[in-house]
Amino acid sequence: MANKEVLKHIRCGIGDVAPYVIIPGDPGRVKRIVAEMDEATFISDNREYITYTGKYHGVLITVCSSGIGGPAASIAIEELIKLGAKVFIRVGSAGGRQANIKIGTPVVITATYRGEGTSHAYLPSDFPAVASLDVTNALIETLEKQSYPYDYGLGFCRDAYYVQDSDLNTLLTNCGVKVAEQESSILFILGAFRGVKTGAIVSTDSNIYLEKQPTLEQKDELYLSGEKKTVLAALDACEILFNKEAHIY
Repeated sequence: MANKEVLKHIRCGIGDVAPYVIIPGDPGRVKRIVAEMDEATFISDNREYITYTGKYHGVLITVCSSGIGGPAASIAIEELIKLGAKVFIRVGSAGGRQANIKIGTPVVITATYRGEGTSHAYLPSDFPAVASLDVTNALIETLEKQSYPYDYGLGFCRDAYYVQDSDLNTLLTNCGVKVAEQESSILFILGAFRGVKTGAIVSTDSNIYLEKQPTLEQKDELYLSGEKKTVLAALDACEILFNKEAHIY
């Protein structure tokens, strides 16, 4: 039998990708997500893209890492869409941008300030990067059922991790931006451009506004505690969306 044709970057083909996709940036996070699923089959590992497809509470879900930043994420999202993905939930890390947001806090990103470059290749700068309302509501619904604190609101998406624009940071924080990260705006813009549903939930791994900064080890421990909550929220949100869609996919 001839080899199945696969796409260049994620190395997946027809039948490998579910309608529901959880898309973390970190390849290492893929295995931590898959560990919470009922079953999962390894599909591919190429560059920054590691892919599994399996089931969670009867819902077929693909988990595929996107790598860091808009260019890498856009490639993964585009190829996943070509293979039938319909709903994307980003599960990631982010820096807190309000002084009251503790490290390890789950935050649902509702819309994003487009401070990166990739999304502007798709739609003009005036076009808003906004998550799909039903995906956002499903994420919040899952968090509301839990007893731990969470937050939701605006994000700041940027390219240059080690470059800080203090004036812009102050402006965005004063305007209520909750977190900063690097992939949500391209996900939201591609959702609008390609006609798929999108949402994002992150665990904070730092906060430049904390008076006392924890050590890197302390940050990692706090982040991972929050990450597990975001993973379960994303999986449960897929189940909610699947049931509300009446199995149309």
